[in-house]
Amino acid sequence: MKEELSILIRAQYPLIYLITSEEERAQQAIAEIVARTAEGKARPRIYLWTVTRGIVEWGNSERVSGQHNTISPEAAIEWVVRQKEPGIYIFKDLHPFLESPTVTRWLRDAIASFKGTEKIMILMSPYQKTPPELEKDLVVLDFPLPEAGELGEVLERVLRKSRVRPPSPEVREKLVRAALGLTLDEAEKVYRKAIVQSGRLSEEEVEIVLSEKKQLIRRNGILEYLEEDETIDEVGGLEELKRWLTQRAEAFSDKAREYGLPQPKGMLILGVPGCGKSLIAKTTSKLWGLPLLRLDMGRVYDGSMVGKSEANLRSALKTAESISPAILFIDELDKAFAGSAGSSDSDGGTSSRIFGSFLTWMQEKRSPVFVMATANRVDRLPGEFLRKGRFDEIFFVDLPTPLEREAIFRIHLRKRRRDISRFDLEELAKVSEGFSGAEIEQAIVAAMYEAFAQGREFNQLDIIAAIKSTLPLSRTMTEQVTALRDWARQRARPASASIAEYQRMEF
Repeated sequence: MKEELSILIRAQYPLIYLITSEEERAQQAIAEIVARTAEGKARPRIYLWTVTRGIVEWGNSERVSGQHNTISPEAAIEWVVRQKEPGIYIFKDLHPFLESPTVTRWLRDAIASFKGTEKIMILMSPYQKTPPELEKDLVVLDFPLPEAGELGEVLERVLRKSRVRPPSPEVREKLVRAALGLTLDEAEKVYRKAIVQSGRLSEEEVEIVLSEKKQLIRRNGILEYLEEDETIDEVGGLEELKRWLTQRAEAFSDKAREYGLPQPKGMLILGVPGCGKSLIAKTTSKLWGLPLLRLDMGRVYDGSMVGKSEANLRSALKTAESISPAILFIDELDKAFAGSAGSSDSDGGTSSRIFGSFLTWMQEKRSPVFVMATANRVDRLPGEFLRKGRFDEIFFVDLPTPLEREAIFRIHLRKRRRDISRFDLEELAKVSEGFSGAEIEQAIVAAMYEAFAQGREFNQLDIIAAIKSTLPLSRTMTEQVTALRDWARQRARPASASIAEYQRMEF
């Protein structure tokens, strides 16, 4: 991005929109670029505008502010137009004023007057808000968060000031990697916090740094940081899917890169509701040792202003990339993008733009963000998601087989009672034919409530009675489940059985 910004400045692009919340770091980067591109000529002056101080010169804050009243955006832009010398004019947080037709017109006039003057205006804002009148005139850039080298310099500076014992090279690397995704200011504060709490910076303090990342996710509001205590061994059945995931447990390691393996893109898990799709996604985080971020598409959509929804999605994806490697979990993808095809009449095309932006990001992303999505209704899923290359694999999770139902009963009974020898798991598996994993769990819970109300321990007969009083989803929605199975037989990979066994499956 810095190289791109350097090229745009040298090419004298008149209007650049820089998306960042790190104003000081971005200003310093612009100053360094201007110094490098001067090439022996007089260095262009850099001016800053804020609504509180008006226009001031970089490094000489009293020179301009004391001579001109440029508090209002219109007056500031007019002042820029009148200048005869080349210059870089950085306007901070101008986006709230872009709704004004007067400000928009002044900007368009300024752009027209910049031809041949070597004047460049940079709009700096935490998020993008572009009026339609300026879309053809500006270039939008995302200023990246600090890389490992910059965070390492922050760590060294904190260590020098605090005078604590330097950590080992291995711990130092972990502390730096744990801070990826934070701004320089956030990283410095969390390093200081760790020193204040523990009086040192060691491997134990890495968790303190990671806790700041969790706070970052909470502040985002669209992403949710999920923590799962259960391991993948506590998922009943789905052996083929678990084997696929176990093979890729080290997929994001340096060892895998040295071997020449590409980074996995993601996987789509289709299947009957209640059969463990979401659980497998959550336990994969534990298996791979990566943070799990859930993208809530409902929070992405914001009708308060034009472009806000798209900005929300970009912000969420940028946050996920900044703390990568990570798993981005999207539950019920079919509901999130079900209306994207015909959204122009209902929401002005917002859903279509969100859908297109997400597809483009999935196709072009280079960061190690593994997208794990689940869906129940394949007929509602846009066909673009199913094209080869979007996901590494598409798995189909069917209703559990008898052996898988035994495993599910064993897991849920052991969670609630240490000794389960009094239960006949084979019989329970037989009477629960057509039940999903979630329905099996609820049958056990119902049996426990029944026995608890009578003041006794629950038993085999209580569970069987609860099962027989339940009508499973596979019978209430037989047509939908059958259609999903028919579709998946030729288009998806079975999550739990061989192809031959899968094709012989019956309710």
